[in-house]
Amino acid sequence: MSQAVAEHVIPQSKSKPKWLRVKLPTGKKYTQLRGLVDKYDLHTICTSGSCPNMGECWGEGTATFMILGNICTRSCGFCGVKTGRPESVDWEEPEKVARSIKIMQIKHAVLTSVDRDDLKDMGSIIWSETVKAVRRMNPETTLETLIPDFQGIKTHLDRILDVAPEVISHNMETVKRLTREVRIQAKYERSLDVLKYLKEHGAKRTKSGIMLGLGEMEAEVLETMEDLRKANVDVVTIGQYLQPSKKHLPVKEFILPEQFKKYREIGLKMGFRHVESGALVRSSYKAHKHIH
Repeated sequence: MSQAVAEHVIPQSKSKPKWLRVKLPTGKKYTQLRGLVDKYDLHTICTSGSCPNMGECWGEGTATFMILGNICTRSCGFCGVKTGRPESVDWEEPEKVARSIKIMQIKHAVLTSVDRDDLKDMGSIIWSETVKAVRRMNPETTLETLIPDFQGIKTHLDRILDVAPEVISHNMETVKRLTREVRIQAKYERSLDVLKYLKEHGAKRTKSGIMLGLGEMEAEVLETMEDLRKANVDVVTIGQYLQPSKKHLPVKEFILPEQFKKYREIGLKMGFRHVESGALVRSSYKAHKHIH
């Protein structure tokens, strides 16, 4: 670890820093939506993932929904989603998601999914049908699709482009050196190619995110940001990695708020339209602002 980076991190052995302690969500809007989620048994990644920003996002009319089940075909070292053999595709899911968004009166919805390498279309058809269903039932709701890499297959990517969500997002997750360890079945260059292809073929706005605290150097973070700009990515999110369980990759360091601020300032100078950078930032944090 370089000295420059060492000055901006806290070893994992120390207690979790105060800036990672989150207050319980409150507010009239949050309470209302929480009630609807419980009453109608709605499924959002906000609740299932215990997102620290749930109260803030719900208060602004934003929520994230995961499609294609909750079992992933990949086994990334950072992710708390179960790995195994997924269940069969629920072809009624697009309507269910659209109905949930309508009940919750969501202004901006983020759709994400597990990887479905077991399917011939890798889930891209359900992705397309879900966007269409949300558009039909919620014509005023704007959308972000946080998609897998679909193994870089352009036919599948084209299905997302054809339904034209306001934002298409695909996360790099980490720097090049750590990709093989953190995202076992993914490839750094393939993810960059996916983002580049989406932008070159009509995506209104592209977005990506990375986690810090896995042992990356500052120079590597900046290199990743530069690679994203070369791919004409519009929005980048940078947040602190937190270990889902003892079976997952350990946190190597806790990044200080000043360092996150530094990355934001550098990113804006690089030309990103939006840079969300902070310990509690997640992919969908302030997502509604990224469409403008």
